[in-house]
Amino acid sequence: MGVGLESEGIRPSVRFVRRSIHSHITGLGLDAHGRARRVGGGLVGQEEAREAAGVIVQLIKEGKLGGRGILIVGPPGTGKTAIAIAIARELGEDTPFVALDGSEIAGSPRKTEVLLQALRRAMGVKVREERAVIEGVVTDIKYVKRQSPFHPYPVIGGARISLETKDDSASYTVGLEIAEQLLALNVRKGDVIVIDVETGAVRKLGKAKGRGERRYDIEVEKEIEIPGGQVKKRKEFVRILSLHDIDMSVAARRVAFSGLLALLETEREIGDEDRRHSNEIVKKMLDEGRAELVPGVMFIDDAHMLDLECYSFLTRAMESDFAPIIVMATNRGITKIRGTDIESPHGMPRDLLDRLLVITTRPYTAEEIREIIRIRADEEDVPLSDEALEALTKIGLERSLRYSVQLLEPARVIASRRGSPKVEEVDVSEAARLFADLKKSIETIERYKELMLY
Repeated sequence: MGVGLESEGIRPSVRFVRRSIHSHITGLGLDAHGRARRVGGGLVGQEEAREAAGVIVQLIKEGKLGGRGILIVGPPGTGKTAIAIAIARELGEDTPFVALDGSEIAGSPRKTEVLLQALRRAMGVKVREERAVIEGVVTDIKYVKRQSPFHPYPVIGGARISLETKDDSASYTVGLEIAEQLLALNVRKGDVIVIDVETGAVRKLGKAKGRGERRYDIEVEKEIEIPGGQVKKRKEFVRILSLHDIDMSVAARRVAFSGLLALLETEREIGDEDRRHSNEIVKKMLDEGRAELVPGVMFIDDAHMLDLECYSFLTRAMESDFAPIIVMATNRGITKIRGTDIESPHGMPRDLLDRLLVITTRPYTAEEIREIIRIRADEEDVPLSDEALEALTKIGLERSLRYSVQLLEPARVIASRRGSPKVEEVDVSEAARLFADLKKSIETIERYKELMLY
């Protein structure tokens, strides 16, 4: 008979999992010919928009989208943000994705600086470095102790470590700095480690398969294959940095160089000179073949909230050599450009619209809403009865899809209070009674408008 955790004095803890509304999206859900499956990549419906986004992805991969951006237009709750995220997923897991809302840009006193930082965060640089390393499985490790005038007991003074690969073995004497890292990482026999010869940095990769004793009943260290080749070798490392990361590094060096004078600066931030220096560093690495650009996606939701200054900045940014893919979304029709009396489609200047490839979305059908709710329920671990699913579908069709999805977790809590493992129609009705949608909220305001504060 098995022994439970509680009998061993270990109490189960509550697991908190935070899921974003788009955590289920893995891609655009297209087949080999670029046709959208009805359900695919976590997306449902919007076949025309997804196929258009697939063409965009192909243009990006071929490097033929320069000087242009993408605008996704459609009513609220029609998957505009989901399509932007799916574009980034299709470009690969290393593709930077930066999301902004038009309101947070418009509300900033330095709008163009916010946009510029976001643009550079969304532009990746894949850097390849070949470094001398010592890599292998630890077969023996002994720490060297020494006397110190500042401590009554012997302290760590270095270490002697033996490593082994499938093809080689070697032993090394290392100094205090590396020994302290080995001790801090709790490196023991059977661990696979890498030591950077130039910097002395130590990384523990995991436990070698079939090597090393079993230390605990429950192991959390991952098992990896024993490395091959020589113990001491040159190895290529690939890192992806954003332009903003490089800007920060350049600015930090400038501040360090200026020493005490930097402490007197009222504003220590990234300047134009820092960014020019960063661009020069990146161009040099590109010319030498040590790096390549990874254009990411900068997504601006509610883009109609921007003003002429922002639109002018984005128009110029699209023509830059280091520009990411700019994707904007809006649910506005003909409306005034913010800060002016000029009416324009989507509240944007026409010269900017001429530079954008426009993707349109449409309202979801009842069948599509049902499938989206089913996917989100599975993602959030909310078991639904058929009747509850139909009730949520009806709410999504008559009120809004967002409101319907937001009722999933409240309905689960209400069902659990009844002692039911599954959400039923009565739980959905109770959740809808307790939480108002936009229409009900407006009705409440109208009913009590004389008591409201203005």
